[in-house]
Amino acid sequence: MTIPQLFVIGVIAVPLVLILTNRLRLDVAAIIIAVSLAVAQFLGLGVLGPEQTPANASKALSGLSQPVIVTLFCLFVITRCLDRTGVTRWLARRILSVSGQSEWRLIGLLTFTTAFFSLFMNNLAAGALILPTAMELARRTHVKPSKLLIPIAYGSLLGGAATYFTTANILASDLLRAANPPQEPLNVLDFTPTGGLIALAGIAFLTFLGSRLLPDREPSPEQNFIRHTGSDLEDAYQLGERLWEIRVPPLSGMVEKTLAETEIGGRLGLSVAAIWHGRQAIFAPSPQQMIQEGDILLTIGREDRVNQLTAQGFEIGRDAATNGHISTRGVSFIEIILAPHSRAEGRSLKEIEFRRKYGFTAVALLRDGRSYRTDVADFKLRPGDSLLLVGPPNRLKALQRNPDFLALETDKGDQPVAWRQAAIAVTVTLGVILASILGSPVFLATLIGVVIIFLTGIITIEEAYRTMEWQALILIAGMYPLSIAMINTGLASSMGELVVKLVGPLGPLGLAAGAYIFTGLLTQAIGGQVSTLIAAPILISAAISLHTSPQAIAVASAIACSASFLTPIAHPVNILMIAPANYRFVDFFRIGWMLTVLSFIMLLVGMALFWHLGLA
Repeated sequence: MTIPQLFVIGVIAVPLVLILTNRLRLDVAAIIIAVSLAVAQFLGLGVLGPEQTPANASKALSGLSQPVIVTLFCLFVITRCLDRTGVTRWLARRILSVSGQSEWRLIGLLTFTTAFFSLFMNNLAAGALILPTAMELARRTHVKPSKLLIPIAYGSLLGGAATYFTTANILASDLLRAANPPQEPLNVLDFTPTGGLIALAGIAFLTFLGSRLLPDREPSPEQNFIRHTGSDLEDAYQLGERLWEIRVPPLSGMVEKTLAETEIGGRLGLSVAAIWHGRQAIFAPSPQQMIQEGDILLTIGREDRVNQLTAQGFEIGRDAATNGHISTRGVSFIEIILAPHSRAEGRSLKEIEFRRKYGFTAVALLRDGRSYRTDVADFKLRPGDSLLLVGPPNRLKALQRNPDFLALETDKGDQPVAWRQAAIAVTVTLGVILASILGSPVFLATLIGVVIIFLTGIITIEEAYRTMEWQALILIAGMYPLSIAMINTGLASSMGELVVKLVGPLGPLGLAAGAYIFTGLLTQAIGGQVSTLIAAPILISAAISLHTSPQAIAVASAIACSASFLTPIAHPVNILMIAPANYRFVDFFRIGWMLTVLSFIMLLVGMALFWHLGLA
């Protein structure tokens, strides 16, 4: 074994030990590995290129330019778009209606749903798509994310094993053409029988045993921060008993007047949270909003104040207004707390012209455990006061910059789906999937999708930056140079040749078993796409020389690339789940080794049943 090979083994082993003993974070380990390889190459050791070529040290940064980084960046934006428009909430409600509060049903449904999407789209894309739905379900059911996110990652990998449309599977088919002599490539359905058998067994395993084997870990501090839904705040501020619907009658003095001109707020102390104008809903209307005949004003205030409008011919009702929570009908709430040493202390919202500056209307004030819901803008503010506001979400950023108040966004879990924007988001997502299936590079398809999202204005570029899971991006970019080092030093090739020597005498089924074991172990360290490029040519050549079906061996090797169950660094979709669920390295191995063994057994069954391989 050469010195560069020994160095690469050391670069892998030392950080791995520190990770397993919880002394080192995964992303920090990735940076250390990349830096170590760069320094070694710069000093003349041939790990990233030929010896004495210090310029090749720059390959340690090559991970940042990989398509997977661009793809992951774009997927964060697309899934944020689906989450913001309510698509993930809709999906979560559908799953919740079937699973109820049952933990094992949630695990099973999330695993199956992700596996299904992986049949038609990139594994990483499928995992990223379902992740926000799982977090929504975790909030609703109080099941910890650590019980739900590994099933999503593994579900995407199981689905990927059963479809042609996985990068490793496509590469394996192409490598058959490049063999000597050239072989027939794989068909679209060649992976489905064996991979489907593995997927079904894996989904069943996670459904019925996952609850016991998955970690019961508290989420990270960022995820553990509880954001209340608008409905929660309505209950806390006791808005229900002060909600009224006021219908504007024909020939009313309000018709063709602005909301400010009606003086419904200044004269009666009422707050208008929304206006229904025919089928159009106007939430948090501005003072300049024009009132029309037949409009329905959703109003918050005291009964005696509201009843003063009946003398003017207005129809007052409560049934529709109090049917559940108005947050579920699209009204968005913001909660603010008076900051310590605030300049607003001792002054009212009217005195500081709060509504004019920020566009938000205060509908309730909570002080000393008591809720006040009338003339809120006239109260002199005290330390400890919290206020419930309605207003345009696009004005929130300006309010958050005000040091006198701490502005808390609400959880959007009870908000209705914004169907128009959701239709755009779903269309973009389906377009990305279709373009990928038709042969477009995934990174290019997702990048075009993100450009369309920005042009339609569903989310801003600033919001996109805030959605990034930087730990996942850094970890993937930092680990990529390790793949280059294993190939450049010949370490991967030496391992492959050793496996062929060991399993060749066992016959065709033994070669398939060896192909799975070798490629699977390689995948845990360097990822499935690179593992295929290293292992498949060696294994296909071995199959030809041993007069075994090279197509069967290519399938076995490619499916092993989807068996990325042992370590979080084996596949980007595993890395994606770490931060939200606060996973540790050992969490993946604890359940992953059993799933790996099960997949291995199912592979052998599939090879015997569908490819007719046997032992020597």
